[in-house]
Amino acid sequence: MTVDEEWEGRVAETSAAAEDTRKLGLFGRILRFFREIVAELKKVVTPTRKELVNYTLVVLAFVVIMMLLITGLDFVFGQLAGWVFAGTTPF
Repeated sequence: MTVDEEWEGRVAETSAAAEDTRKLGLFGRILRFFREIVAELKKVVTPTRKELVNYTLVVLAFVVIMMLLITGLDFVFGQLAGWVFAGTTPF
């Protein structure tokens, strides 16, 4: 399938969906909305325990690294501000 054919197919789907929207009443659109929600939820893949532990460790490591970076920058800028404005010796 070429890109043009795929694009035409998507345009046709979009225009068909727009026509369906005009034909459906309020309750029909609400019902379709919930059907689409259920269809999307069926596509969701839950991670395995190993993947979940791995993702959690990656997030925690990233948070710790960012905390250390921000703490270091805060200390450096605090010392510089003290040196500039209060005349204290840095570090």
